[in-house]
Amino acid sequence: MTRNLYRTRIKFCGMTRAGDIRLAGELGVDAVGFIFAKGSPRRVAPAEARAMRQATAPMVDVVALFRNNPREEVREVLRTVRPTLLQFHGEEDEAFCRGFNLPYLKAIPMGGEPMSARSLQLAYPTSAGFLFDSHAPGAQGGTGVAFDWSQLPTGLHRPFLLAGGLHPENVFDAVTSVLPWGVDVSSGIESEPGIKDGYRMRKFVEEVRRADCHEMS
Repeated sequence: MTRNLYRTRIKFCGMTRAGDIRLAGELGVDAVGFIFAKGSPRRVAPAEARAMRQATAPMVDVVALFRNNPREEVREVLRTVRPTLLQFHGEEDEAFCRGFNLPYLKAIPMGGEPMSARSLQLAYPTSAGFLFDSHAPGAQGGTGVAFDWSQLPTGLHRPFLLAGGLHPENVFDAVTSVLPWGVDVSSGIESEPGIKDGYRMRKFVEEVRRADCHEMS
């Protein structure tokens, strides 16, 4: 038996309240995400996100999430919120994603035909990593439904986050079976869209850390 000393990064996404952001920092979460994508029930305005950003603990990344937003909207968020990481969930190409001079994650929809690791890395050679979500291509994420984790591409030489349908009851199995660099959760720690539940937030972190300490054969 060998002990897994790997620490899985945790991102809480769809933040809409400063109190939830403060609790995330107290729990040791690595990143919090603000959603600027049209049509999301968790969407916030740049000015709202700027005010909530003050509640972010030191050394916690602030992630701005977009889905086919116009370039000027992205630039307004950068000026107003000053995120440390960008996340693109639409059909944005490599040139668009890297055009803001900030590290970015590219979200990959897993509800359709899976892409190979090689094709992903060729399509987005400058991405800091990938995020695999359960939505279908062209659809919106945040459905709260998990996808078949066996469909994840193998041989990916880039950090990746697992998203889509994660919650305190299944994240232990997700981490121990997939060994992602990080996990991303939104609806799985909520009492209603955008309203995080303190107990579920805490339990989610506890389950990820329990998985990190799990003895593996």
